[in-house]
Amino acid sequence: MPKLLFVPGSLRGASASRATVRALIAMIGARAQCDTADVGALPHYNADVTDNAAVAAFVAQVDAADGVVFVTPEYNYSVPGVLKNAIDWASRPAFASVFAGKPCAVVSVSGGATGGVRAQGHLKYILNGMLADVWPCKEIAVTMANTKVEDGVLKDEPTLAFAEEQLAGFLARLT
Repeated sequence: MPKLLFVPGSLRGASASRATVRALIAMIGARAQCDTADVGALPHYNADVTDNAAVAAFVAQVDAADGVVFVTPEYNYSVPGVLKNAIDWASRPAFASVFAGKPCAVVSVSGGATGGVRAQGHLKYILNGMLADVWPCKEIAVTMANTKVEDGVLKDEPTLAFAEEQLAGFLARLT
């Protein structure tokens, strides 16, 4: 059974990205072993820091995963700083990090009509720069996401059905 690591790009517990992670994990069910990263536990990136336990735990999570699923909100047309910070920690050493060759899928959410596609494009660009293996599927973008969250979980059947189809292909690639 493949191991998936979900990386939500928001710190807020009631965020649409975390609600989307919850819905995706429930949707995947028994097809994968799922874990969620806590990007908020990481300090600000500093190359002088070489022995931080939270950083080591995050890098170990990425390393142990067969695939990583990022769920990013869009902040000011890009990825949140906290998500970029987590990626920066795990991207070392350059071109030989745990992300090199790591299968990654990207989902974006937004309170607006574009569903975070600008952030999604930036995130894919960042992942490609680290030699991650970015899943080339139709873009999973959750539009008007804040209006589709009920009890902390994304409730949007058409979007979730579409995401399930795309992530099924990602899972098949991992086995």
